[in-house]
Amino acid sequence: MPLVDIQLIEGVFSATQKKEMIEKVTDAMVAIEGEAMRGVTWVRVQEFRSGDWGIGGKGLRTEDVKALRS
Repeated sequence: MPLVDIQLIEGVFSATQKKEMIEKVTDAMVAIEGEAMRGVTWVRVQEFRSGDWGIGGKGLRTEDVKALRS
């Protein structure tokens, strides 16, 4: 029974994008392990508040991540 955790900063991805992540990660696991694993593959999306995720000693905010897209 695989368990995959996806950790994100809140407000960066929409509900539709998170749903797509869950579906595609599940599909990837099934491609490796076989269709019988689909029903027991868990994917969790965990979101952290803006500023509660640090890189290089600085809190990363939602706006910082969105700025990387351009």
